Amino acid sequence: MSSVITITDAEFETEVLKSSHPVLVYFWASWCGPCRLVSPSVAWAAENYGDRLKVVKIEVDANRETVAKYKVEGVPALRLIKDNQEIASYEGAIAKPKLASFLDTHLSSC
Repeated sequence: MSSVITITDAEFETEVLKSSHPVLVYFWASWCGPCRLVSPSVAWAAENYGDRLKVVKIEVDANRETVAKYKVEGVPALRLIKDNQEIASYEGAIAKPKLASFLDTHLSSC
């Protein structure tokens, strides 16, 4: 069973860009109401896709460098990264069925 890994700007390269698996990056903020709704779905993704996907979360206020690099304009936001490339993105609240569809669509090509 995999869990969501909390990272910072300093850990992004090692945990995401150098990962041998695709990585779902969850951008969130403690003050963000929709983030509280999305967090359980992100944890569900880590548990259910953990055999083929790494899931990390990064807090936007404390990690401006990564937020700027991936052009995160609002939270919650998701970026799917494989082989140092962003292959998909989503901004806004996302329900578990839509998250599953998002992951299934993009992981099938990985």
